[in-house]
Amino acid sequence: MVLDIAEIEKLTEDFEENDTEPEELIAYMLNRFPGEVGIAFSGAEDVALIEYARRTGLPFRVFSLDTGRLFPETYRFFHEVEKFFGLKIEYCFPESGDVERLVNEKGLYSFYVDGHKECCGARKTRPLRKKLSTLKGWITGQRRDQSPSTRSYVHTVEVDSIFKGVNDGDLLKCNPFANISSAEVWAFIRTLDLPYNELHDRGFVSIGCEPCTMAVLPNQHEREGRWWWEESTLRECGLHEGNMRLPSVE
Repeated sequence: MVLDIAEIEKLTEDFEENDTEPEELIAYMLNRFPGEVGIAFSGAEDVALIEYARRTGLPFRVFSLDTGRLFPETYRFFHEVEKFFGLKIEYCFPESGDVERLVNEKGLYSFYVDGHKECCGARKTRPLRKKLSTLKGWITGQRRDQSPSTRSYVHTVEVDSIFKGVNDGDLLKCNPFANISSAEVWAFIRTLDLPYNELHDRGFVSIGCEPCTMAVLPNQHEREGRWWWEESTLRECGLHEGNMRLPSVE
């Protein structure tokens, strides 16, 4: 599948100029590629994406990356979300050989010395690549206010610049919360009493793997709790690395 770049850019401009609601963006994706779009659920505020998808009345799929090093609270949250929405999350796991090789060669905490890219590559990026190769589109919870250094240019709809879809074709990526703030997402979650990861009540904002995530202090940016030992412009795990090179749509 080859997507018309000019068409997608025009679509993005229209969506952003009209301040299109998340539910409409998700409905667009689900209608464009029925059964071949996945919502990426990380165990944080992405629960709002699932609620918006449910409101469309259209069939939808949810997938999540189980790195093997998530918090116990995150696993319990996965279970709660499945019960609450009556759905089955499609879990993606790393190749055992990749993890075995890395741990046996460098130990369990090599990322504190070598940086997080190698571990994230084995546990997150390669499993995601495998999953996305079965889809034509994916929906993420990225927001521009999540990271001034790496997510300022996130578009509502774009052709994925890093990953490919079915038959090595173009992959359409949708970020319904691109123009929405964290406060707005949380107001939606709390108003509807949606389930959320209990770690949020303990100062964790951006939640990933247990060794690489910590709570943040008041007025600290949420991404300061991720890979805190590294320079701030490097704080992407590879799932959204295209953010670092994306120009804004004019």
